[in-house]
Amino acid sequence: MPPRSGALLSRRRFLALSAGGAAAGAAALSGCALQVAGAATGSGESITMMVKLDDVSTELIQQAQKELGIKITVVQDDITRLIAMLTNGNPPDLVRGSGALDTPYFVARGVAENLDPYFAKSTVLRTDDLDPANDLWRYDGKTQGKGPRYGMAKDFSQDAMFWYNTSHFDKAGVDYPSDTEPITYEEWLDNAKRLVQRKNGQTTVYGGSYNGLGLGILFTNLTAAAGGNLFSEDFSRVDFTTPEARKALTWYVDYAKTKVGPSLIQPNPDAWDGPTYVADRMAMSGSGYWLGGMINATPKVAKVSRLAPAPVFEGGPRLSSCQGGTGMWMPKKARNKDAAWRVFEWFFGEGPAKDRAAGGWGIPSLKSLQPLMPHKEDYQKRVLKVQKAELEHFSVTPFTPYAKWDALEALINQVIPAAMNGQISIDTLAGRLNSALNEQLKRGKEQVG
Repeated sequence: MPPRSGALLSRRRFLALSAGGAAAGAAALSGCALQVAGAATGSGESITMMVKLDDVSTELIQQAQKELGIKITVVQDDITRLIAMLTNGNPPDLVRGSGALDTPYFVARGVAENLDPYFAKSTVLRTDDLDPANDLWRYDGKTQGKGPRYGMAKDFSQDAMFWYNTSHFDKAGVDYPSDTEPITYEEWLDNAKRLVQRKNGQTTVYGGSYNGLGLGILFTNLTAAAGGNLFSEDFSRVDFTTPEARKALTWYVDYAKTKVGPSLIQPNPDAWDGPTYVADRMAMSGSGYWLGGMINATPKVAKVSRLAPAPVFEGGPRLSSCQGGTGMWMPKKARNKDAAWRVFEWFFGEGPAKDRAAGGWGIPSLKSLQPLMPHKEDYQKRVLKVQKAELEHFSVTPFTPYAKWDALEALINQVIPAAMNGQISIDTLAGRLNSALNEQLKRGKEQVG
């Protein structure tokens, strides 16, 4: 096991981390920890994982103890608590993160371990078996998608793709989207207007939902789909006033204004698309392949569900990026790195990974596990064919290292409802977003140095 080395995080590094909007304190050290001892003693080693509590179930913890002889303590994923643990020199051994959003942020702050030496020695996680989506976890200090690997996705989706329910299209007399050629965003919104169902002023069936994994990464991707870049070349500023960013803003604000789907001014009571879609109350869901895990569990809905390519803007490039790539990374100051890597291998390449692949919860991030994706039923075969063709258009949309994604999200959420309600113009909205987000990015860049 590598020795623990280095001093505690400096105050400057701490401030750089907390620039994302978190403030460490006594509350950060509270919260639940789940620890389960299995039957086998094994090596007697133990590690701490900071994840969502449903990422690593009690059964998985017991399985790890039995198969690996490693005891796992799980603490709830929380940025404030993570900062406190990093600052106090007692970090988790593995941390949940989003490759698309978190990699530049944590690498720029010098807290993430370069995992290249571990991958080089692994017989479970071979680099030639890694799907290109794992490049979201690479960062060379300037460019996301290049340089050392700092983590790995447990699975992924091309999140601009959308599911649709053919029964709602049939009822409304709307033609099905092509399995191979993308429709435009304008066509998607026109379809949503025809598919929405209302009764007594209330929406009974959403025509479509298109919110991505959050508005920050959504606008980054929509601007790229329009042929531009939301961020400056050094990622220190955003510019929503460019023609491409204005096109993205205009389209999304129009989507919200029409109230064909959930938004900040028309929240979904279910909180997210999954339950609404499988309850037959949503005609289209802008969620990638991973939602198939929930759809497959409801055969009645699965039989009338299809997956379509990511839309394009008229004249824009065909892009189909991953907005998440959720997985794990290892802090540099982790105490039990060898044991953590063994759990990492097991979680991403052995039993748990095979189970996830077979359930349809995302595309396996190991190419060797992709044959396990659901393909027995005709409707599953169709979905799989569409998804495999879409992989040819996969791309990495880089994100800024200077702010935590949820801090930018919070600022967008404060500013954009006024435009959705028709109180301010797109130009005014763009200016306000620039002011709010660039101030946050400026502070982040100053603190990273």
